[in-house]
Amino acid sequence: MSVYLKDIPLDEAQEKLWQELTQHGWGAVLGKEQINVDENALDRVLAEPVWATISSPHYHGAAMDGFAVRAGSTNGATVTEPIDLEVGEQAVYVDTGDPIPIWADAVIPIENVEPLTETATVAADPRHPRRIRIRAAVVPWQHVRPMGEDIVATQLVLPSGQTLRAVDLGAIAASGQTKVWVARKPKVAVIPTGDELIPIGEAVEAGKIIEFNSIVLAAQIRSFGGEATRFPIVKDHFESIRQAVLEAAQTHDLVLVNAGSSAGSEDYTAKVIDSLGYVFVHGVAVRPGHPVVLGMVKRTENDTSERSYVLVVGVPGYPVSAALTNEIFVKPILERWLGKPHSTPPSVSAVITKKITSPGGDDDYVRVVVGKVGERVCAAPLSRGAGVITSLVQADGIVVVPRGIQGLEAGEQVTVRMYRSIEDIERTILAIGSHDVGLDVLAQFLARRQRRLVSANVGSLGGLIALRRGEAHLAGSHLLHPESGQYNLPYIRQYLPNRAVVVIGFANRMQGLIVPKGNPQGLRTLADLTREDVRFVNRQSGAGTRILLDYHLKQLGIDSHMIRGYEAQEFTHLAVAAAVASGRATCGLGIAAAAQALDLDFIPLFSEEYHLVFPREFFEDELISPLMDVLHDPQFRQTIQQLPGYDVEPMGKLIARLESEQN
Repeated sequence: MSVYLKDIPLDEAQEKLWQELTQHGWGAVLGKEQINVDENALDRVLAEPVWATISSPHYHGAAMDGFAVRAGSTNGATVTEPIDLEVGEQAVYVDTGDPIPIWADAVIPIENVEPLTETATVAADPRHPRRIRIRAAVVPWQHVRPMGEDIVATQLVLPSGQTLRAVDLGAIAASGQTKVWVARKPKVAVIPTGDELIPIGEAVEAGKIIEFNSIVLAAQIRSFGGEATRFPIVKDHFESIRQAVLEAAQTHDLVLVNAGSSAGSEDYTAKVIDSLGYVFVHGVAVRPGHPVVLGMVKRTENDTSERSYVLVVGVPGYPVSAALTNEIFVKPILERWLGKPHSTPPSVSAVITKKITSPGGDDDYVRVVVGKVGERVCAAPLSRGAGVITSLVQADGIVVVPRGIQGLEAGEQVTVRMYRSIEDIERTILAIGSHDVGLDVLAQFLARRQRRLVSANVGSLGGLIALRRGEAHLAGSHLLHPESGQYNLPYIRQYLPNRAVVVIGFANRMQGLIVPKGNPQGLRTLADLTREDVRFVNRQSGAGTRILLDYHLKQLGIDSHMIRGYEAQEFTHLAVAAAVASGRATCGLGIAAAAQALDLDFIPLFSEEYHLVFPREFFEDELISPLMDVLHDPQFRQTIQQLPGYDVEPMGKLIARLESEQN
């Protein structure tokens, strides 16, 4: 039966992988090499245990500057009845670290002795008097580092499998070793493929993509403990890819072929592996990243050695799929080849802030940002797209929705596999609500004040609902109330009646039509959206921009059904601009800064108020105080003012304090 694009469960794919590796001699540490004990040994993995050849210290040494004595000779010394000791016979001066005489078993610190001459006056050199006077007894081994206090000769210093840290290198050197045996670093080839790829630095044209996946994959390999070789870009040509794989297999322990792992007309990875060996997995039930290819290729026809076959992994081309495939499949392989124990990332229990829909038959890897909101840890999902590399940059962790479950409801408890430390989460301000480019600038300024600001863009209404559920510290909102003409306050009273809320001004923004450079269709007003040659791109339901649009359409008597693309939705102003820049839409409603970012034109239409909404208990928390400091920082205000279409006059001002209706 063909294995081509036949999705199998992840655990079954991993079991097949280990069976194949073990069968061909790749199931254990690949080899070892002896290296010097110096800073270059950092992060190498011990292939053999380290045993001490000497003790540390290897003699009884003074732990203080003072006089080495027999503890028994000090018995009975008191403040009122001191004891005098003869220097040379009963006491010998030692500096810290000096060996003490064989007859001594204690050291009296120099500040606890009174140096004497024959006339009982202070000697010129307190270290070399004829006698010393003490007014307190010492016990045996007081202020002495006994031989072997740290390391005893023949003891185990470090076990095999230990990844060497800086302090480990010191312990090894102290134990008398000058060299250690470490696991040989696995050699991994990374081969990027695709006609559309161009190297970094070349001019980007339509239809061309900068090749960066190989950088990510190679850096991951290095972080896993391997040694990566990035091959030049290979075009989508069967023989070219075949030759590159065969060449890589001669000198590498593992070959990664990036892109071409599916079953399209120009997806050659599986066919190449099959021509040089065989494919044993093609398609794994995991999202993103299901078109993974696993196969073995023979180095040469006549090779009969134990490791004559080399593993080749067909890595999906989408950036997120590629990075996660490396984590899921390649990392465990390299850990075994290095003799390292399998590492599991730290995890935390959290509440998911948004409903997630997952394919029922796949393990779904969901990227999230995480913050501690009150006493709860909350995880807000990021963009799900397999091509959105920034979702991994922004991600604080991963939530795995196991196969058989078709998603999660908002408020469900989940386990987050963390990319960041708990300390980072403790200083994180979680914002859920409307997107604004100013929040990105705010995050930059907050980083200088030891705070992280992470945002999940769900629209203004979604932000207020998140505050109601206690899932965010603040929400950005610009909801125009059609009846009153007020921004945000009527909605806050409606959605947060039982929360005391503080509303702070951020900026007044200009909203308008984002259009291609030169405005080739000559768009001027919302009425132009009804033209047959216009394709509009909208914001999602509940977004402040969507509500603003609907309000003005109603004022003009324009039915939304008359607008082509009204149902097409994006979740951020920048995504709207990207849709226009790509030609997928001819215009969209958004802010001027988004248009400028992608070199588009902007037709100003409406001014609106953008506010920051805080539950009062978070607004008064010390976590938030640096944020308020930033809002009054002249440099920050100037930076935002320079964004097109922004007015910072209301920034940092109290708009309203709303009390809970329960009070």
